[in-house]
Amino acid sequence: MNILIVKLSSLGDVVHTMPAVQDIRRMLPHAQIDWVVEPGFAALVQRCEGVRRVIPCAIRQWRKSWWRASTRALWQAFSAQLQLEKYDAVIDCQGLTKSALVARCAQLSRTGKRYAMANRTAGSGYEAPTRWLADVALTMPVQVHAVQRSRLLCAQALGYVLGNDLCHYGLLVQVNTAQAATKKIAHRNIAFIHGSSREDKCWSEAHWVQLGQQLMAQGYGIALLHGNDDELARSERLAKALGAAAQVWPRLGLDALADNLAACAGVIGVDSGLSHIAVALDLPHVQLYNFDTAWRTGPVDLPRQRSVFAAPQPSVAQVWQAWQQVQPSAPA
Repeated sequence: MNILIVKLSSLGDVVHTMPAVQDIRRMLPHAQIDWVVEPGFAALVQRCEGVRRVIPCAIRQWRKSWWRASTRALWQAFSAQLQLEKYDAVIDCQGLTKSALVARCAQLSRTGKRYAMANRTAGSGYEAPTRWLADVALTMPVQVHAVQRSRLLCAQALGYVLGNDLCHYGLLVQVNTAQAATKKIAHRNIAFIHGSSREDKCWSEAHWVQLGQQLMAQGYGIALLHGNDDELARSERLAKALGAAAQVWPRLGLDALADNLAACAGVIGVDSGLSHIAVALDLPHVQLYNFDTAWRTGPVDLPRQRSVFAAPQPSVAQVWQAWQQVQPSAPA
């Protein structure tokens, strides 16, 4: 059975779809699973266990210059890649017009069908054409976690029932020789994910400094991540305030970032795609929320992870208390 998952972006949404792939692998062990995703996330999806073929689709970029011959050529090349297989099920896990159009371009087997969500769920983006362009539109619970939504959609589309198993992401990491040599040192690091695509999701720098000092008093080092120039500047300010035990990581691709995070003792981060990678890796992790949305995107049923919500933002004491509940043994 050939199955195509369409989940183009964003980083957190892509990570939230990985457990659905693991469900399919468990319930339909002979299924072949392909995934269409934005190029920036392709390297991470290639690490998702059970994905046979990753098909990059730069639709966000292409729609800005759709009239150019070069864009049309790129679209045609993508379409040719997409149509190398005929699919028994094409599942639009995104629920937007762009994902519905991509799903429509896929070839079906003689009995194949396209599946999509029939309705919007609370707090999530949704556009009506997704159900009009599908063969089957499936109703989702209005109040549902982002991970569970994809799992339910795939289960209904493919005809199996979800069990009570703990959520598994299947995100694989690699440890090369250089990483292995430094793993003992890295395992004493706590990664701080302080950046988000929305500034109102961020935590105050003073709070990060105070938290870092408390962690360093326990013997941990601090790894500071960044994905753009503004976040790099913040990482450098935090490193200066925290001293020699804090290290600013180089900017890494998502696959290399996952490898490096996997070697850390834990992660503390705001609501962002990078924090969701920490969830997928099952690291000791505290996720910070300035808005009451943890029910929809935060860690679920994972004993080593906690979300902390408070408005206008959580206090250091609240985050520290959550960390005490998930932290591993203090470093030697």
